[in-house]
Amino acid sequence: MRTSSGVVHRCSLERYRPLTVGVRSPAVLVLLPPSETKASGGDGPPLALDGLSYPELTPARRKLVDELVALSGDAAAGLAALGLSERQSGELQRNVGVWSAPTLPALSRYTGVLYAPLDVGSLRPAQRARLAVASALFGLLAADDPIPAYRLSATATLPGLGSVRSVWRPVLSPLLAELAGLVIDLRSGSYTALGPVPGAVTVDVVSDAGRGRRRTVSHHNKSHKGRLARLLATAPREVSDAAGVARIAQRGGLPAIRTGEHTVELAVTT
Repeated sequence: MRTSSGVVHRCSLERYRPLTVGVRSPAVLVLLPPSETKASGGDGPPLALDGLSYPELTPARRKLVDELVALSGDAAAGLAALGLSERQSGELQRNVGVWSAPTLPALSRYTGVLYAPLDVGSLRPAQRARLAVASALFGLLAADDPIPAYRLSATATLPGLGSVRSVWRPVLSPLLAELAGLVIDLRSGSYTALGPVPGAVTVDVVSDAGRGRRRTVSHHNKSHKGRLARLLATAPREVSDAAGVARIAQRGGLPAIRTGEHTVELAVTT
């Protein structure tokens, strides 16, 4: 913790060091979307960009955080740029405090339909190391990177910087292209647009519309992807291709089929 004299105690830093440190780089990385809903508070020290994984993203992170904090200090401009209503003005207060607010590990910060079945609190360090989170504010986060609560979507445009996509695409795309091993990309379209992952396995959640037709599921999409992410994180053996992803899903009770070299389909009943 930081004392009144500004000294940071080493024991405090050790306590909040990401659990992925010291765990070997996984052969499988499940790339999760973030969530609009986030847990409040935290017991970690304030945001330290230099302590996050993927340090090559630090300059872009700093620009975005500084711009988001400045923008959110102007209620009218902040609500308009972030697509929020007046009833959501509390989100601006979160943004204003991004630099000073307490932190939580990324997987504990994000909440909602996808993260509920993931049940992150029950995962072991090596299992958590298989998970990463896409973020409009931080680009790419390891499971235990400590972050504050914030509000920013991938489709936002910040007056001082332009679109979030224009900030991330040049720096995030090269990083994602160099990720080792198999990536299972569970991001939504707006987050995929921030930087694609060549050769990643993607997953579509569909339902039977009759006469052999399929339609994309939106309401339960995140829940099924959360279940799949947990199955992949806890699998006793790492998979190497789309067929392996489908097998893991099937063994966990999800009706999955491989539909292409890099695509898997979850056909669910709605």
